[in-house]
Amino acid sequence: QVQLVESGGGLVQPGGSLRLSCAASGFTFSIYAMSWYRQAPGKERELVAAISSTGGVTNYADSVKGRFTISRDNAKNTVYLQMNSLKPEDTAVYYCKGYRVGTVDYVYWGQGTQVTVSS
Repeated sequence: QVQLVESGGGLVQPGGSLRLSCAASGFTFSIYAMSWYRQAPGKERELVAAISSTGGVTNYADSVKGRFTISRDNAKNTVYLQMNSLKPEDTAVYYCKGYRVGTVDYVYWGQGTQVTVSS
């Protein structure tokens, strides 16, 4: 019943923009922190951005700081990742994750969406 469904990925040129969305269902979205991870072929999955349950606190990987923005709309059970000034090294599968602060008992992952940055 728990689902996280990512959308918005695709092929863009360097310097372009994409907005990813993650639609959540089957759990109490408003009490979960949310985050975006990415994984390129042959590399480990890495944290890109995270946002607290109310949206009051955010953090970003140094590699995307100033270019990416994470946001959420609790009324729509959706978290977003706005990606600007995209670089080829941003190419990866992007995953949405939900989790409760202070416990590892409730962690949910989406299936991912492909982002390719190439000319």
